Amino acid sequence: MRRRRLSAELIRLREQAGLTHDEVARRLEWSRGRLTHMEQNKWVLPDIGNIRLLLDLYRVTDVTVREAILDLARQARERGWWTKYKDVFGGSLPGFEAEATQIRTVELVTIPGLLQTADYATAIFQAGQVLDQESVRRRVEARLARQTILTRDDPPQLWAVIDEAALRKMVGGPKVMAEQLSHLADMAARSNIAVQVITDSTGAHAAMGSGFVILDFAGDLDPSIVYLETPTDNLFLERPEEVQAYTLTFDRVIAAALTVEQSVRYIAELVDLLGQEQE
Repeated sequence: MRRRRLSAELIRLREQAGLTHDEVARRLEWSRGRLTHMEQNKWVLPDIGNIRLLLDLYRVTDVTVREAILDLARQARERGWWTKYKDVFGGSLPGFEAEATQIRTVELVTIPGLLQTADYATAIFQAGQVLDQESVRRRVEARLARQTILTRDDPPQLWAVIDEAALRKMVGGPKVMAEQLSHLADMAARSNIAVQVITDSTGAHAAMGSGFVILDFAGDLDPSIVYLETPTDNLFLERPEEVQAYTLTFDRVIAAALTVEQSVRYIAELVDLLGQEQE
């Protein structure tokens, strides 16, 4: 998030200075690709010295502004907890979740990762039959670590819309599923979490193609993004028209879903049914 914000600030300052990429590269004797790399947030650890050179070139003389940019660059060099799970996370989702003020998600076949129990997540990862026991353990551990954002002092608002198929799929067996649905109902009772269910009786709905996540942030420097997960890749969409399209889809989906109150009652009914089946 901080690297993304830093890139946006550098673009703003360059444009404010009236300089093109080629002019900056020529004056600093850089390759054009170096600046493009920085502005497109393709760096890993921003170089403080290079940031100072840009601030000088862009004639940023205000001490407060300079220090704010340099401090942002220093923060961007810090590593988050998720770097311990490089073998698990294929993208930057945990970093974006940690900075988000609101997370809106639509899930079609599974419970959202932020609301999964350990046993449910274990069953999901084991289902692929390609991970060894240690790899499954690492992934479950990382998933539970992501969930701590929901119970911190300043949690994001989570709005989850879940297709009925995800609630009825017997992941891990009746006992695991009953515990998962009970956990889902408990989390939905929190003031920062809303859960809505799309029942089968709704028929076709706007998000039948695939699930998605919309992450919203505080401040104009951090526009919303859309996260898509595929079997082979993780995609982040940032263009305003893309975010707007998914926002419209989300709005249509929640309009077709049960209300929050109806959804919690429905989940409770499913828990009762699973309890009866285990007797």
